[in-house]
Order: sequence, then C-alpha cells, then structure tokens
Amino acid sequence: NRDALRPVHETFARDPRFDIILLPQNVGKRKAQIAAIRRSHGDLVLNVDSDTILASDVITKLVPKMQDPAVGAAMGQLTASNRSDSWLTRLIDMEYWLACNEERAAQARFGAVMCCCGPCAMYRRSALVMLLDQYESQFFRGKQSDFGEDRNLTIFMLKAGFRTEYVPSAIAATVVPNKLGPYLRQQMRWARSTFRDTLLGLRLLPGLNRFLTLDVVGQNLGPLLLALSVLTALAQLALTGTAPWWTVLMIVAMTIIRCSIVAFRARQLRFLGFSLHTFINIFLLLPLKAYALCTL
Repeated sequence: NRDALRPVHETFARDPRFDIILLPQNVGKRKAQIAAIRRSHGDLVLNVDSDTILASDVITKLVPKMQDPAVGAAMGQLTASNRSDSWLTRLIDMEYWLACNEERAAQARFGAVMCCCGPCAMYRRSALVMLLDQYESQFFRGKQSDFGEDRNLTIFMLKAGFRTEYVPSAIAATVVPNKLGPYLRQQMRWARSTFRDTLLGLRLLPGLNRFLTLDVVGQNLGPLLLALSVLTALAQLALTGTAPWWTVLMIVAMTIIRCSIVAFRARQLRFLGFSLHTFINIFLLLPLKAYALCTL
C-alpha cells in the first residue's frame, strides 16, 4: 500500500528530524530493520510495529532503563488497541497482559526478558551494530530465517552479554487479530520462533539464573505434557468408555486457580473470563504447536 502511504512520507520528509527510507521492494521486517539501523546515528533505537500506537510518555519511560550500559534492550507493556472488536480480541488482550505482567515481569527480575516484543522495544545502537551481521545472515537448517525477528534479536543480545528489561509503565497499543484464521497463523509463526530460538538459546541458560532455565523448560515442556494428558484421556474414553474425570477436573482446577489469581492481581474481574482460552489452547493451539514443531 505504498501509494496510500506516500502523502504521509512526504509530510514527514519535510521535517529535518525524519529520514524516510523506501526500499525498492518488500524484503521483510528483518532487512527493513537492518537498513534503518545502519542509517541511524542516535545512541538508542526504538522499534515500533506499523500497527502500533505508543503512549506519549513511552520514550521517557524506557530511556531510564537504558542508562545502565549493561542493558541492551527494554520493552514496554502491550495492550490490544481493538480490544472491544470481538470475544477473541478481548481474550488476546488478556493474553498480552499475562505475557507481559507475569512472564516478562518475572524474567526481568533476573535480567533476561527472553523476547523483547516488536511493537515496542528499545535497543542500544552500539550493541545492535555489533550484532547486525549475524542477525542478517542467520540460517536455520540451511534456510535463511524470515520469521521470529523479535525473539531472535533478543537472544543475540543476551548471547552478547547484555541484560534485557521490561517496563510495565511504557504502554503500547497494537492491533490484534479479530478472527481465528489470522490468529492461528500468527500463533504458528510465534510457535516456530519459540521452538527455534529455544534451541539457539540453550547455551545461554547455564550463565543465567536457574529460574530462567525452569521458565524456558516449562514453556516448552508444559504444552507437550498437557497434550499428552489430553491424548491419554481420549484414549481412556475410546478404549474403556469411561470419562477421564481426573484429567478434566485437574485442567478445570488449574484454569480457575490461575484466572482467579490474575483477576486478584490485576483487580479486574474480566480475567475470570480468560478461562475460555483453555478451550482454544487445548483444541486449537496444542495441535498447532505440534504441527509447528514437526515443520520447523
């Protein structure tokens, strides 16, 4: 849609503070990032996805974290700008809250957020320049990588010895899928990225806090164990005709406990409704993650 964007480019090009870079063709996010970084000259680089709106104080909230030279990257908190579109966007907004304020916040306690998300991530430019060549030429199983840029770049930062941080007060609102098809395609890309970069990041784990090893192992083994539980329950139902009540009750209990704790922490009853995500997770995301792993 370059024709639609041309008036915007022309408007900002008249401002000497902006430098609009138009590549000859669509070469993907990674190469576009690299082109911009190589043309930049500031100490810090802010990466913002095109479907994201930043709160007016995002930069002033992220910059203090970057004053520490040991920090290579910091990300803000993500929300769904179209949360009210559908039941799915409401669930995704809660999913983002959990990903940021449970997972990333916990990882940040130990200095290693494992994925600084693309909608709002600030990087130290000197560190980026040092990593650009390997970021640009990354191959996985003989094929050049063209997905999972955010997680991949974060892993490179951690491998270079930098810390990565999370700033919950830096709010970025991004557009999320409002239909199952686009949502599942997004989840497929993210699942492949998680599996691939977990393999790349295994060497990092001995040098990081033990919690992070537990976290990474849990994130990858957890879905596999849940899938095994579901398959075992289905086998019991098929072979004996008896309902696997213990499996069902355990999944229901874990779901209710988790959602209740989050509703209490966030002081928002809407998180009790996140229980519905369990059905999506079991019947859609688990098979999708299995397929992602098999086609990695």
